[in-house]
Amino acid sequence: MKPNPDFVNLPKDFWAHVRTISEITGYTYSKIDVNISRRKKVIKVPSPLGIKTALAKLNLSSSHLLGTGARLTDFGKLLLDYFKYRAEILVNYVEPNLMDVKEAKNEFERLYYRLNPSCPIPLNKQKGEKRAPAYFTGIINMLIENNSEGISCDYDPHQLTTTTRDNKPLRTLARRVDGAFPNIVNPIAIWEIKEYYYTTTFGSRVADGVYETLLDGMELEELFLNELMKVRHYLMLDSHFTWWECGTPYLCRIIDMLHMGYVDEVLFGKEVINGLPSLVKEWVQEERYRLNS
Repeated sequence: MKPNPDFVNLPKDFWAHVRTISEITGYTYSKIDVNISRRKKVIKVPSPLGIKTALAKLNLSSSHLLGTGARLTDFGKLLLDYFKYRAEILVNYVEPNLMDVKEAKNEFERLYYRLNPSCPIPLNKQKGEKRAPAYFTGIINMLIENNSEGISCDYDPHQLTTTTRDNKPLRTLARRVDGAFPNIVNPIAIWEIKEYYYTTTFGSRVADGVYETLLDGMELEELFLNELMKVRHYLMLDSHFTWWECGTPYLCRIIDMLHMGYVDEVLFGKEVINGLPSLVKEWVQEERYRLNS
């Protein structure tokens, strides 16, 4: 999933409004779906009055959002349009792409027997009967290998990402990432993988993973703004229960992070199967150009 062009390159204060209002009004609520006789999660879209009330709770002005006669200003309309877009994309696109462990296993096995990979296929961190390949990571690794045209890839970096100039370190990221193409020094692309098929709650470890990706994105933004060096940055995540049933507010934050420019793309669940091959081909093309220039 790429960011919607309508909501990129917006000023930082726009995102301050998004975060502040979301925090006060909340991200989701539940309602009874009579067709399935159970509660259904709904992404909250605050009304103009709700926005005004939320800001008033913090003794903040809303006159720049609601003008004469409570009509939305251009800034207010853009803000409301974004809240609507965020809700629609999560419900209509993100949730349908998220897999459970059974779906992920089926996709993994289908690709494994078709591709006969030689790339690393790590095991998950479970014990006993749940000990198995890390299905989502395995899918990602296989797709990268199958589309990399023989160019190397670091599927499990054990060092910090470093960019260089004149054969000297220029920037080094604060934390290790889950993968780098073609390697961890001067990579074209780096990525984070968040698969949580076996969690029963949305714990702090999952939440921390979102903010770690945000930290990487902020460091890469500084690198680009001050050194004009671009490293592509991706987040790939899966588990319908963890992200949709338990962590929908964090999905909202991830959509925000995508549009703030801190990740180039987010690939949700099954989206990697059709979306990742074309991305890898772009990396290959860029690496061949770099080698020949």
